[in-house]
Amino acid sequence: MVLNQGFNVIGIAAETTNRNNQAMHDLMVLWDRFHKENLLDRIPNQLNSDILSIYTDYESNYTGKYTCILGLVVSSLDEIPEGMIGRSFEAQPFTTFLAQGELPAAVVERWQEIWSLENELNRSYLYDFEVYGDRARNGDQSEVDIYIGTK
Repeated sequence: MVLNQGFNVIGIAAETTNRNNQAMHDLMVLWDRFHKENLLDRIPNQLNSDILSIYTDYESNYTGKYTCILGLVVSSLDEIPEGMIGRSFEAQPFTTFLAQGELPAAVVERWQEIWSLENELNRSYLYDFEVYGDRARNGDQSEVDIYIGTK
């Protein structure tokens, strides 16, 4: 994926918050829907099969409401299937992190570390995302790249 040029995504979305572990529930439901509706095969104009989990539309910071989009990078937003959304994301600088281990626990633990670095990261809160590619399908040896948007 070319990060310095921005990208388009088609997928499904849900609004959530990290308060009271609400995101854990909402994101599990969103992932379940993604798989049950076989969206990997239904999204048109895919550039690859890496699933992105994008966090955007932040109300404030990581403690407020935000939108999570599960989807795929696509070459065009001309054809968006019913029940899905399409979004364009402009290029921005990122700080990257790697979550390693059993999923989703490894990703949750890495996010807790990221939140503890709030004052050092200078986050943009435009969007952040995780990449679930082939390396994310290796049981307790899984790897997920996390991109944190910065100013």
